[in-house]
Amino acid sequence: MDHCTYLDDADVDALRESGTIATLLPGVEFSTRQPYPDARRLLDAGVRVAIASDCNPGSCFTSSLPLCIALAVREMGMTPAEAVHAATFRGAQALDRDDVGALVPGRRADLMVLDAPTHVHLAYRPGVPLVRGVWVAGRPV
Repeated sequence: MDHCTYLDDADVDALRESGTIATLLPGVEFSTRQPYPDARRLLDAGVRVAIASDCNPGSCFTSSLPLCIALAVREMGMTPAEAVHAATFRGAQALDRDDVGALVPGRRADLMVLDAPTHVHLAYRPGVPLVRGVWVAGRPV
């Protein structure tokens, strides 16, 4: 379920009970200056959360997933690890993809290597180019 910005307690319970992945789109709130959803509330309730950019000309003017990760940490109460997990593994799950989203045997090796000592820099260094290399299907591009 996308655009999970305004949720009441019944909505949160329904998401948890159904196993539905709540997709949060921090770039939308950034672009439209709307309140950010409370990701911490969802995670603490046991809801599976994904993050996406939703880049489009009407409500989200960025395709930068690192910026969305930074906004999820700064504005939505996620830890850097939770935000990266939401942008990768949970994002793949939200798209019903089991071939990508995690580095495990049997999955496609789509990945990027950061020019940073830790994934935390994705959240705390927004706008700084951190990509050292990109691999698609196990091959450098």
